[in-house]
Amino acid sequence: MLDDLFKNNLAWAERIKSEDPDFFEKLADQQSPQFLWIGCADSRVPANEIMGLLPGEVFVHRNVANLVIHSDMNCLSVLQYAIEVLKVKHILVTGHYGCGGVQAALDDREFGLIDNWLRHIKDVYRWYEHEFKDLSQEKRLDLLCELNVAEQVANVCHTTLVQNAWKRGQPLSVHGFIYSVKNGILKDLGVNFSSLDELAPIYRMRRESELLNR
Repeated sequence: MLDDLFKNNLAWAERIKSEDPDFFEKLADQQSPQFLWIGCADSRVPANEIMGLLPGEVFVHRNVANLVIHSDMNCLSVLQYAIEVLKVKHILVTGHYGCGGVQAALDDREFGLIDNWLRHIKDVYRWYEHEFKDLSQEKRLDLLCELNVAEQVANVCHTTLVQNAWKRGQPLSVHGFIYSVKNGILKDLGVNFSSLDELAPIYRMRRESELLNR
């Protein structure tokens, strides 16, 4: 099985070089992606392929159920590097229908350590519990997948990293997408932010000098 991986890699590299002989030389010089993708670790949701992009065109962070948690230093480090070093222009928080992590959060069963991670999705369900009334199990899962994306978009925008970028006048937008593994289609959920003024006032961070001038 592992031998097949190396054979596939060689075939892929040869195909890329035949299409663009200088591709790997250009790629080795630098990466300058316009997009940061924050997505699920699910193996059925590969960021590059879904958007038809080549290596070097999208910076990727993935975890179970595409969560953005303010104490997760891994995610925050990715955000900082993408915003301050790579200067990405778009952050794409991308969930997918049929997400196993979201399904696990809906279930009452104990799964182990990951239950602590999935509690954040249970919180989303609790906040919007009235919207799940009379829905089938499949529709409940679909709705929670969408609401989870919307909440993670908000979490991205509430970070000081994104807000400081906006204060500097850096062009940066945050979007919420969802992907269907059934048909391969990527959907814009219409959850988009590109400035501090679009956030609820309670989440807008001001520096001490700004507070003194109010």
